[in-house]
Amino acid sequence: MEVSFSKEVSQLRQGAGTTFHGEGILAITKALLQSGVSYVGGYQGAPVSHLLDVMVQAEDYLAELGVHVEACSNEASAAAMLGASIHYPLRGAVTWKSVVGTNVAADALSNLCSPGVTGGALIVVGEDYGEGASVIQERTYAFALKSSMILIDPRPDLEVMVRMVEEGFALSEAANTPAFLQLRIRACHLRGRFECKDNIAPAVSRRHLMADPAAFDYGRLAHPPATFRHEKLKSEARLPAARRYIVEQGLNELFDGRRDDLGIIVQGGVYNALIRALQQFGLADAFGAGELPILNLNVAYPLAPQQIEDFCRSKRAVLVVEEGQPEFIEQEIALILHRAGIATRLHGKDVLPMAGEYSVEAIAGGLAAFVGEHAPELPLAGGRDWLAAIAARREMVSAALGAPLPARPPGFCVGCPERPVFSAIKLAQQTVGKVHYAADIGCHSFATFEPFSFGHTILGYGMSLASRAGVSPMMQRRTLAVMGDGGFWHNGLLTGVESALFNGDDAVLLIMKNGYTSATGTQEIISTPDDEIKAQTADKHQSLVDRNVTIEHTLRGVGVKWLRVVPSYEVARMKATLEEAFSTDFDGLKVIVAEGECQLERQRRVKPWVAGRLKRGERVQRVKYGVDEDVCSGDHACIRLSGCPTLTLKDSSDPLRVDPVATVIDGCVGCGLCGENAHAATLCPSFYRAEVVSNPGVFERLLARLRQGVIGLLQPA
Repeated sequence: MEVSFSKEVSQLRQGAGTTFHGEGILAITKALLQSGVSYVGGYQGAPVSHLLDVMVQAEDYLAELGVHVEACSNEASAAAMLGASIHYPLRGAVTWKSVVGTNVAADALSNLCSPGVTGGALIVVGEDYGEGASVIQERTYAFALKSSMILIDPRPDLEVMVRMVEEGFALSEAANTPAFLQLRIRACHLRGRFECKDNIAPAVSRRHLMADPAAFDYGRLAHPPATFRHEKLKSEARLPAARRYIVEQGLNELFDGRRDDLGIIVQGGVYNALIRALQQFGLADAFGAGELPILNLNVAYPLAPQQIEDFCRSKRAVLVVEEGQPEFIEQEIALILHRAGIATRLHGKDVLPMAGEYSVEAIAGGLAAFVGEHAPELPLAGGRDWLAAIAARREMVSAALGAPLPARPPGFCVGCPERPVFSAIKLAQQTVGKVHYAADIGCHSFATFEPFSFGHTILGYGMSLASRAGVSPMMQRRTLAVMGDGGFWHNGLLTGVESALFNGDDAVLLIMKNGYTSATGTQEIISTPDDEIKAQTADKHQSLVDRNVTIEHTLRGVGVKWLRVVPSYEVARMKATLEEAFSTDFDGLKVIVAEGECQLERQRRVKPWVAGRLKRGERVQRVKYGVDEDVCSGDHACIRLSGCPTLTLKDSSDPLRVDPVATVIDGCVGCGLCGENAHAATLCPSFYRAEVVSNPGVFERLLARLRQGVIGLLQPA
């Protein structure tokens, strides 16, 4: 990965007596080192990619501490790392994006939870939930509940978050149970400060090795009949131990209010939004002090029944603020109160939305109903006016536009090597007909949006080829599956390619080989060109992905017979290859590798190189594309076929032309897609290619003057 985290790495070195300033996810990373973690692993995914990225680049410092860091091939391999904590007093942490990553890791996690752990085991998951999410709308809570895992949901405050990491390891060890540390996007990107502690070099580490393995203990294996005993231990020993630790160490927070007849129980991660909503009604100040007492659950599972009973016993009514569905916490609280014979009226999803992210507005609506019913004497007019003003603004905007605000879906980066492939697919389907398209997770999923609108299913990362298995036998035409190189290594090779070859399936697989897992921050994978290849590349403008043929060797090694490698930007060649794949007599899996380096990484590599040459006064040539508006037909098929953000419209300078013309604006990286599309689709010849030379040589200067002179002679007087 070309992105540098040198500043973040330096912050990891801070010790006692210093103050950390920064983002939440980096604070979590620092807290792991303060907790004496022995090993860290994981798989990248927003919003927790930063944790592993920083750890990987802090390799030299971590080596000093003896901490082992491993970038795993998927979440299952990361979860399996935690097996080190079953027998040994090793504190381990792994990280991934949930809930999709937790699903991938499910097998290993279940087998980890059964015997339990000796050293603390912490799974830092990014809970990408709500309207801004890029995953299915499910929660980690369900997995913690069914596997009897601890679920820590810290209040978004850096001091609290850091403490929950440290206490999370201790809680895991006290209960011999692995723990989730759930971080919402708002917590990961929260900025703040906390007082640092010295980092702890683990007692057992890469610098202090164990002489002998643990003694054999069948009871520590996730294998029947030992698993039957494990299930009893969960309810009889581990969960009670966790509850005791939660109460004794005060992990959940009680915030007093001015009245005691009403109360609120809230998940820690939603606390800040709750306080902001209370402020709108004048029921709390900026620091959280207000009318209603609040029990903040930094540990969402397991609940401590006695703590719930003590909080609710003196109250007429309690509101449970629980984001997402089903209402797991609310149901458990209701059961606790019922068994204790406490008649407190319980509210939750009856006044709050059942599904969706709990924004301040969503919580405020529930508060208005809850407080309005049980404490109508409180002044609620300010909050209700605030809610009414928001609704009025929405109506005003809709009325002014005559329609809702237009959607702003994500799209490919300028010059992305995947965009020309989808242009080629669009052109190829004009010849072979429409095909069933199995989409996948990754940058290429942006092809589901206009102008391409490709994709019938998205079943999981690297699962596209597997997801068409039931469709292929039912279709007259061959199906098309698309996945990235990241998805190929994550899951696609085993679940898709291996299965298709074993069953002799007749299908087409297109692999986007851009060299990185780009959508999550351009992390390196096994097919990323190594530093030696980069150093050997004389022309820094050259794509590097063609220097690593790991994917091609792997495909041939497992038995793929029909394989084509095509540069992504060659639209006509890609179109012809797709047409061949859909029409060939070859019966079996056909794989096309679309080769083109991630443009973000390419620009990160090229720009410093160009800047250095310019600084030294050396010749630099860059390519720029443009549109001759006198030739532009005004059809705009080029835009419909490309979708490049730098290819747009402008008013024609010709007063006789009413329609706008196409134009290439600043930001073009010179990938050449516009010209390639015009050639492949036989569009109007309005595109031109210009070479802009900085620091030209003597001959080029003389030639430029000669050209200017000739042009001047040809101009009218």
